[in-house]
Amino acid sequence: MNIYLQGLTMGLAYVAPIGLQNLFVINSALTQKRSRVYLTALIVIFWDISLGVACFLGAGALMQALPWLQKVILGIGSLIVIYIGIGLLRSKASLEGGRDVNVPIWKLAASAFVVTWLNPQAIIDGTMMLGAFRATLAPGGDLPFICGFGSASVIWFLTVSTLVSLLGSKFNEKVLNIINKVCGAVIIFYGGKLLWSFVKMMGWL
Repeated sequence: MNIYLQGLTMGLAYVAPIGLQNLFVINSALTQKRSRVYLTALIVIFWDISLGVACFLGAGALMQALPWLQKVILGIGSLIVIYIGIGLLRSKASLEGGRDVNVPIWKLAASAFVVTWLNPQAIIDGTMMLGAFRATLAPGGDLPFICGFGSASVIWFLTVSTLVSLLGSKFNEKVLNIINKVCGAVIIFYGGKLLWSFVKMMGWL
């Protein structure tokens, strides 16, 4: 359960900062009927979880094939996680830049795929972050961790869909900035834990 909760909290901190995926869901919740809002959220959830699993398993396969890579990914990954957190603390969220959600479902699904799977930065960050966490997991911890990480995507996007639909204009950029700051702090905390694990793995303490 502890590993599941670790995956859940890390997943929430990773998915919550406002990016294109969130703008898809928020724009839909502000302009579409409820059934369309939840359908949009489910599409985004599918692509988000599939990318997370691919990054997690892909990094794990590389580390099993190349044991020395485990230390490299853990070391570099911890620094990337901290960098992402600092970036969120310094960033300003904006509701501008979202894609048009008043389109056919197939086009919406394709657009959600593009901003998720064809985003090199998301793939690099996801692989390094999840790879770094996988390097610290005990045997048997992979499944509960990735289940927690996936649960975060489901909880977050369905919650955002519901709240934005209900609150409407009250869900403004000030709220988004608060979310980013909280997530930034959580991500920095986890990055610090990863860096500490790297220091111990290297035998420096």
